[in-house]
Formats: sequence, C-alpha cells, structure tokens
Amino acid sequence: MPTTRTKPVPLFDAKIQNKALLVHLEEAFRRVMLSGQAIGGPEVEAFEQELAAYCGAARAVACASGSDALMLAMAAMEIGPGDEVILPPFTFFASAGSISRLGAKPVFVDVDPDTYNLDPHQVENKITRRTKAIMAVHLYGQCVDMEPLWRVAERHNLPIIEDACQAIGSEYQGKRTGTLGSMACFSFYPTKNLGGFGDGGMVVLSDDEWADTIAALRNHGSKQRYYHDRMGWNSRLDALQAALLRVKLPYLDKWCDARAAMAKRYDRLIEENQLGYLLKKPTVRPHGRHTFHQYVVRVGHDLRDELRTYLREKGIGSEIYYPLPLHLQEVYKSLGHQPGDFPACEKAAKEVLALPIFPELTLEQQRHVIGACADFMRCRLRMAA
Repeated sequence: MPTTRTKPVPLFDAKIQNKALLVHLEEAFRRVMLSGQAIGGPEVEAFEQELAAYCGAARAVACASGSDALMLAMAAMEIGPGDEVILPPFTFFASAGSISRLGAKPVFVDVDPDTYNLDPHQVENKITRRTKAIMAVHLYGQCVDMEPLWRVAERHNLPIIEDACQAIGSEYQGKRTGTLGSMACFSFYPTKNLGGFGDGGMVVLSDDEWADTIAALRNHGSKQRYYHDRMGWNSRLDALQAALLRVKLPYLDKWCDARAAMAKRYDRLIEENQLGYLLKKPTVRPHGRHTFHQYVVRVGHDLRDELRTYLREKGIGSEIYYPLPLHLQEVYKSLGHQPGDFPACEKAAKEVLALPIFPELTLEQQRHVIGACADFMRCRLRMAA
C-alpha cells in the first residue's frame, strides 16, 4: 500500500460540505437578514417542527447549545440541590457539568468495555432515594442498550434523559434518538453530524407541559414578555443558526449513511493490513443504527500515544475522546473517587483513538490513514526484533 501521500488528512473538514451547499446557505442567510428577525421567530419554529418530525417526536425546543439543552431538560424536571442523576464517567464534561450547574450530584456508573456506553446492568445498584433521573449518553453515534435500562427505569419510576449530542439520527430497535427516553438533548456544534456555524442545541420530547416549561426557561423564565414565573436563562437559538441548519437537515441521513460506509471501509482496510495486533475495530451492536459521529479504534500494547504522535508527524488528524474520565477530573475531587473505581472506563481512556471521519472523506485518504498505522506497526516490530 503506498504511503507517500503528503497532503494532510484532517480529523474533520466541514469546508467541502459547506461549499456544496453554498448557494442554499447563502439564500438562507439572505432570508434571515431581510426578515429583521435575529432571535427566535419563524425560522426557529420551523426548525423545531422539522427536527421533531425527523426524530418522530411531538415537540422540540431550540436553545443555545447542547450543554444548555441538558441543563434545561433537567431543570424542567425540577432536578436541583440534593438530587442525584446517574450517568457514565466516560463522556464529554457537559454531561456531568449540566447536572452540577443545577446543584445536583452526578452519580457515575461504569461503561460497557466494548461500546463505551453506559452499562445498563450496573445502574440499579446506584439508585437511591435521591435519584431523580438516568442520563443515557449515546457515545460516538451508537445508542446505549436501552432495553435493560427501560426495565430499570420503569421499576423505579425514573425518567431517562438521552444525551444524544453525538447521536442525531442514530436508532435503537427501529426508534430514533429523541424517542428513547423522556427527553433527548442534541448539539449542533460545527463538528457534529448536523453541525451549524456556532453553538446550538435542542431538547426533543413528547410532553407538552415539559416542552412549554423549557421554552420559558430558555427565555429568562418568561412565557409572556416581561412577566417571569420562574428563574430561567438566556439560552435562545439565533434565527440564522436555525435557517442554516434547516438547509442541512434534509441531507443528514445521507451523511450518516456515508459515515457508516466509511466505517466499514476502515474495518476492511484494518483487516487487509492485518492490523488486529494494533487496532481493535469499533464494536457495532445489532440493535440499531450507528451513525459514526466518530470512528474510534482501541490501540493495544500501550502504543496509543506513540501512534498518535506518528500520525501527527504524517499530517493525519486524530483525537482522544476522552483522556481523563470525569470521576478523576479535579473539579470532581470532592466526590471522593479514586483510580480503579471504574476500571472499564479508565482502561478505555488509555487506549481509544478517533481516526478521521466525515462524509466527504475519500478512499484514498482512508488508505493513507491505515497505511500510516501499518507503517507504524512495522517500525515497532523491527525495533522489537
């Protein structure tokens, strides 16, 4: 396999996608500029309706970010000081940070060592009288195994909040994220499968009372202008973001399918290059649709950091999602956790590596990425000989 290519392969590149849609994006931009409606309004309302329909839910409420979506969802449930929310420690900080910002306590449960998602079979042991919700984080584009989690939640009468910020369009048993729990939270950060041109978020649900509450909370707790029933936040979505995201939404399934096809190509290239010694391919469960927000391999033999350095030298992007689990972060030192408390999570943090993936990634680029991994392995074997 040739590995002489010198043109960099980025971890993610939105420029090709945006260029292909440039005429439509410019039209949306012009429409908003001429409307004079910069915050909320018809564009946001239309995007809410379209995303709710895409997910198969009754309602969607837009907000300023995925992080705010999580906080707003829990605030609508009246989660606050003294309450507990169960979640995995192997996720982006916002999952736990949104809980802490409300004064509640994040209670961690270890992950499935193959998918890195919350292990539903460990949840019940962490439920106390203070538990108010379970947060199911769908990591990398693959859904949590929801069937056993549904049973636990039903037994204890607990709502499930989907942190679907990495999993828009993903499915479990034929149902899309947005319909797998009481509420689902999405992010439109530019690198997401449906990415905007800045921050943006959405809470998707089918409960009208909660939806109306979230709509008020995102607007300083106001349902009627200048009248405030509760304490809220300024977390509204810009009309421009909504208009641009509306252009992209019809292409989302096509892009997710492209990512899945690229994941299969990566799998095949790893096999063809006999890299099983070095790279463990992602585990895809048969219960749904994996949308591959990230293509994450597991690097064995304590070689992850060396491989990443080698790829960087070759101009190949990669990232570690996530190098330090939440229970070991300085900000959560007060929770009293120690190394070894969540072994599957901690082992994953030392071994996972995300390789470049975006809908426009070419076969040539993928060959270059895996070829560089093969070169690295050959160098290591020669050194060991």
